[in-house]
Amino acid sequence: MAIAVAVLAWLISGDPIRFLAVMVVATPCPLLIAIPVTIIGSVSLSARRGIIIKDPAVLEQIDTCRTAIFDKTGTLTYGEPRLTEILTTPDVNADNVLSAVAGLERYSRHPLSSAITAGAKERGLTLDEATEVTERPGDGLRGIIGGLSVQVTGRGAHLARVPEDSAALPPVADGLECLVVIDGRYAATLRFRDEPRREGTSFIRHLPPPLHGISRVMLVSGDRESEVQYLAEKVGITEVYAGQSPEQKLALVRDETRRAPTIFIGDGINDAPALAAATVGIAFGQASDVTAEAAGVVILDSSLERVDELLHIGRRMRTVALQSAVGGMTLSIAGMVLAAAGLLPPVSGAVAQELIDVLAIINALRTSVAPKTLTDYRE
Repeated sequence: MAIAVAVLAWLISGDPIRFLAVMVVATPCPLLIAIPVTIIGSVSLSARRGIIIKDPAVLEQIDTCRTAIFDKTGTLTYGEPRLTEILTTPDVNADNVLSAVAGLERYSRHPLSSAITAGAKERGLTLDEATEVTERPGDGLRGIIGGLSVQVTGRGAHLARVPEDSAALPPVADGLECLVVIDGRYAATLRFRDEPRREGTSFIRHLPPPLHGISRVMLVSGDRESEVQYLAEKVGITEVYAGQSPEQKLALVRDETRRAPTIFIGDGINDAPALAAATVGIAFGQASDVTAEAAGVVILDSSLERVDELLHIGRRMRTVALQSAVGGMTLSIAGMVLAAAGLLPPVSGAVAQELIDVLAIINALRTSVAPKTLTDYRE
């Protein structure tokens, strides 16, 4: 366009100086420099807030997302469950079971593993040595301890294999649980409690318009329905999917992403496929290298406030980038018109071109400076 305007000004006026003036004042720098500076500034600000941007595209995409999907443990809860109860069959000793299970769990990255090992240490127990340890997603933890095959699994998975054990299991209660199976026989149930985050309710409530554009909020978890529903009611989420395997989570996220751009927030290794499939995948904490690798964003301190800050940083980046690009190009076009009319000589055009570039870049640099507040919800 600049060449066309310059040639037209030359042909109409017969003055080649006007061609030169138009070409001098024309500048693509608001697009070529200001927008990358805007992105880099936003990435820098995010890093200072404990938000690691692995894929800068998420800063542009996150403000367009309309569906937020949360994993339960470690995102809307603190991810620090405590062992509260051990229920065993009459012929099994609770301390022996806990020593065996803790010996297995020290090799696991499951959210309950630290609670089990901490529970064993609180009781002063020595962790048993385990061999042949395997942990397939959705299948539980297995290993050999003292010549015995020990498995840590869920109620549903165990009853699917051994339905006749339903009478031997304790009633379903609030909280988390896992079952211990020794040599194929049910041995014990371990119960846990993971408290909801204090700020969870206010965070969920502030996501819909006008504050943000999230029109649907979903809770997806591999835990039992009673526990997931309990948390959903606490924080105000109505769409709940409990007992989901990693494969089911992945399928659900893919389906929702086809309908509208999605945010998926999770912290476990089982969440990695879903994090990669979402429009924007946000990993909480540093519990798993696999999870961090799959996500576009890693929030180091596992805080919902940081998620809100990320939403605002992304929106602010888009606004400032648009200001720099449109404002800079508008000033450049105005300068081209003045130069074509003979009102802006080449030397003055060069100065004007530099001023336009500097203004666009200075505006873009605003993204690297934190505003007075980066969040708009109250705990």
